[in-house]
Amino acid sequence: MRMVDLIEKKRDGHELTKEEIHFIVDGYTKGDIPDYQMSALTMAIYFQGMADQERAELTMAMVHSGDTIDLSEIEGIKVDKHSTGGVGDTTTLVLGPLVAAVGVPVAKMSGRGLGHTGGTIDKLEAVPGFHVEIENKQFIELVNKNKIAVIGQSGNLTPADKSLYGLRDVTATVNSIPLIASSIMSKKIAAGADAIVLDVKTGAGAFMKDLDESKKLAKAMVDIGNLVGRRTMAVISDMSQPLGYAIGNALEVKEAIDTLSGKGPKDLEELCLVLGSYMVLLAEKAASLEEARSMLEEVIKNGQALQTLKVFLEAQGGDGSVVDHPETLPQAKYQFELEAKDDGYVSEIIADSVGTAAMLLGAGRATKDSVIDLAVGLVLNKKIGDKVNKGESLVTIHSNQEDIEDVRNKLYNSISISTNEVEEPKLIYATVE
Repeated sequence: MRMVDLIEKKRDGHELTKEEIHFIVDGYTKGDIPDYQMSALTMAIYFQGMADQERAELTMAMVHSGDTIDLSEIEGIKVDKHSTGGVGDTTTLVLGPLVAAVGVPVAKMSGRGLGHTGGTIDKLEAVPGFHVEIENKQFIELVNKNKIAVIGQSGNLTPADKSLYGLRDVTATVNSIPLIASSIMSKKIAAGADAIVLDVKTGAGAFMKDLDESKKLAKAMVDIGNLVGRRTMAVISDMSQPLGYAIGNALEVKEAIDTLSGKGPKDLEELCLVLGSYMVLLAEKAASLEEARSMLEEVIKNGQALQTLKVFLEAQGGDGSVVDHPETLPQAKYQFELEAKDDGYVSEIIADSVGTAAMLLGAGRATKDSVIDLAVGLVLNKKIGDKVNKGESLVTIHSNQEDIEDVRNKLYNSISISTNEVEEPKLIYATVE
């Protein structure tokens, strides 16, 4: 087989075989296929697309390019959840303890964030003492005992995907649905899940800003999962504005505690109940979505979900008392209010721009080497559709620096106020099974 022939084949719109795809991924991972040839192939895929079976084969070739996690010693059906990102996306912090409280095993492999705020691990590390550096054996024992544990990503999980993503980033081929779908699904499958629930974001703060493109991505990932033997479904949810109110690591932990107590933002709670219901259903702990949702609502009401969070944090070295006393989480030195300049209704909150404002405070990483300030961030006091009076606070800014003029300007440019009433955006647009 010659790479040049395979580039030509895909350029002309033909399907690549399983053997050809594995030849490409193996060769690129080993360094036998140079970047310039792989770049040509990714551009051909960008324009010609890939058939369902090609996408599945590409995914599995990337899965087998490195380590895979064996979760077979964990009792029950392991259901993983993946979000395509966003701003204030605190769902994992809520969902993990929530579904674990009804007996669904959550064996979560998470990473650190590069962007607006930290990843799930960064957020959890806002809890004093919490750590993810645990051996696989202990990880499995914790899930069997407590139904939940979180571990850091393996250094050799899907190395082909890491190399390919880096290449796509500099060759204008990131935004290709077959390549995005196989990239995401390869990591989920390598992490050992039996079933996968996907939260595909759409809107201004999402990777896929267009609803039709979000639907295509969701369908592509669901088809891949089902083709390779993992029960997979997707929810397409709104990211035209930040989810919940908090944007920032310790602030999002507090919001997760509030949500598990039944006192959180309604949009965050609703999304977690929808995603969680599908997780419970796929784990075969309930016979219907209605039954699954009822189970989740009950463990919020009776305190089991919150207790599961505490047990989880303590099992990994964290100070579980933060659950009862969230004020002991890292606190910023200053709090400033961003006051509305006019009366009216909030008509727009540009999610990714608000996220950038949080990053300017130190809540996220501008580069891989940036150090996150776990205490800082933003808390929205108004969402789209809310009435606001001039002088009322739109956002509370939690900062460890006094000079925040650039953050204020960014926020004022991100939030629009209309004189006319505005409908709040739809939260969930579609499900794909």
